[in-house]
Formats: sequence, C-alpha cells, structure tokens
Amino acid sequence: MRSLFLSIGVVILAVGCAAPRQHFVELDKSAVNGKAGKVGVAMTPLPKPDTRFPGADCLLCIATASLLNSSLTSHTQKLPPEGLPELKDAIADLIRKNGGEAVVITDEMKIDALPDFEKKGPNIARKDFSGLKQKYGIDKVLVLDVPVLGMYRYFSSYIPTSDPRAELEISGYLVNLSNNTYEWHQTFSESKGTDANWDEPPNFPGLTNAYFQTIELGKDRLLATFK
Repeated sequence: MRSLFLSIGVVILAVGCAAPRQHFVELDKSAVNGKAGKVGVAMTPLPKPDTRFPGADCLLCIATASLLNSSLTSHTQKLPPEGLPELKDAIADLIRKNGGEAVVITDEMKIDALPDFEKKGPNIARKDFSGLKQKYGIDKVLVLDVPVLGMYRYFSSYIPTSDPRAELEISGYLVNLSNNTYEWHQTFSESKGTDANWDEPPNFPGLTNAYFQTIELGKDRLLATFK
C-alpha cells in the first residue's frame, strides 16, 4: 500500500513542478528508415504496478481509500509487467523489418539524470539527449516510458464512486540527436474494467484479466505505429 505521506508528496510535486505536456507529433516512417541513421531504442525504468484513487484528496480520504482497497493494492503490486520489458526488442525488430537500422539500448534510460536543454521551442525536448550520440553510436533515440501501470478507482472524498479498473499509459518519442527535436511523440492510454464481480480477493480474477488485456491493447497500439 502506498505510504500516506508519499501519496500526498507526489500530488504536491505533480501540481507544483509539472512541465507543459508535449503535444502529439505524428511519426513519419522516413524518420526511421535506412536513410535516417541509426536509431537507439531505450526504455525508462518500469514502475511497479500499483493502485491510485483519484478524488480522495484529503488526509482522511486517502487513508480511507487505501484501507478499503488494501487487498486490491497488495494483489496489484504482485502483478508482472507482462511483456512490457520486451517492447524495445519488438520495436527495434519492426524498424529493421522496414529497412531501418536499430539497436536496443540495454541500459535503463533515466531522463531526470540528463542535463536540461538550453534552447526552448515547439517540439524541442526539455532534456538534452545529444550526449547519447557518442555514448551509443546512434543518430536518434526512441524512448519508451510507462508512467502509469496498475488499477485505479474513483472516489468523492472518502466515498468510492466507481468500481476499480485496470490502466496503462505508454509514452513514446523519437529524438533527433543532431538538434534535440522530437520526430515522434505519442501517448497511448488504455483502461479496462470487468463485467464480472470485481471484489473477489485475494486474487481478483476479473480485474486481473482486465489488467492483462489492458497491457495487450496498449502494446498492440504502440507496435502498430511501426508496422
């Protein structure tokens, strides 16, 4: 279960430090073809599946929501990422299949450790990725980020207003290392509940099935971009 103070801290940081969200940049397949240079495919550290309770926005509310859903949280945190770590290899294979040159970067891509990029403007990455060019011998980097994975349930203060649902969010972007600009930027969000009775601890079979289906839907949508 999430720590009460950690949950509050995350909310405060998200509100106080959130950067403007990058808008959608459609992928032009020529950006990853044989003439586009070598593409490094990387992934940020995968999050541990967890629960969240939007609308539970006070100390008592968070504590109540956490207590009401403690069994679901414990179960969710034990769920596997189900093929998400292999997405790097799958995308690299698709790029090669379409005539491009791709390498899989085995290191976890820790974006916050990169320096800020001085130049600001539309479709310019906030972080400076240029150092990856020499480090990995690549011309572009394709980054996959999974900021959300697990279950959520809506609350109004401390009262639940919905059944839990599985959720996944994958963000993908392609950065040209010669100018630090995005040549692709897209977010894939999936959410799925269960038609069966969801409240079946300790294994929650209906929601567990929805969780795996949600991951498959997200993966399929992402990979379809490169087919």
